[in-house]
Amino acid sequence: MHLRFWPVFLRNFLVWRKMIIPSLIANIAEPLMWLVAFGYGLGALVGEVQLGAEKVPYIVFLASGSICMSAMNAATFEALYSAFSRMHVQKTWDGIMNAPVRLDDVLLAAMLWAAFKAIFTATAILFVMLALGIANSWKVLLAWPILLGVGITFSCLALIFNALAKGYDFFTYYFTLFLTPMMFLSGVFFPLDNLPEGVRWLAMALPLTQAVSLVRPLFMDQWPEQVLLHIGILTAYAVAAWTIALHLTRKRFKQ
Repeated sequence: MHLRFWPVFLRNFLVWRKMIIPSLIANIAEPLMWLVAFGYGLGALVGEVQLGAEKVPYIVFLASGSICMSAMNAATFEALYSAFSRMHVQKTWDGIMNAPVRLDDVLLAAMLWAAFKAIFTATAILFVMLALGIANSWKVLLAWPILLGVGITFSCLALIFNALAKGYDFFTYYFTLFLTPMMFLSGVFFPLDNLPEGVRWLAMALPLTQAVSLVRPLFMDQWPEQVLLHIGILTAYAVAAWTIALHLTRKRFKQ
């Protein structure tokens, strides 16, 4: 197995290490504000949420969904803005490819680095949730590989738009037309049972929905159902998105 991507990944890590504190604050500040504002504020009004045959405290319901959303956002921002800066603005990728490193290796390193940022962000938020007593079950530790998968999936999706973008403004379409609607349709803030049937079927096909369906039961000290189905859908998104992103990035560098 070739490990030509590793020096590129390590390069990204060494650059990021110099600004780890601002990066950590930037990545966890917004999710924690969502958690405090909606979890404690709205949660005081809502109280509990009916989920299947049992009721769940809204703060636990929201926390289990928001940590998936945070992993998605962290991977997306890294694979869009940071990757685009290295690829197009700073021409870092061109400089790296003067060494015996292929474009495929550079893109793989970018994808894995974005996934690492996702799991790093999710871990920091999870520690805060543990400190606040929101997550009490040891089963939440099993969320790590799932959140890593979330990072990989959404970094692959974001790299498609990175390959198509002519400037930073292009990413607004991705956030407005895809990510933001998905945040509200994936069961992060309210149960999917409250949606109309047609919208619910659409929501069940979204990648973030699969992540929430896998992680939320762990916060409730339960085991998720239909594990292979959810993992299979996430994997299908990741494989398809990676194939498209690789093709479009190769095409862009040939122009």
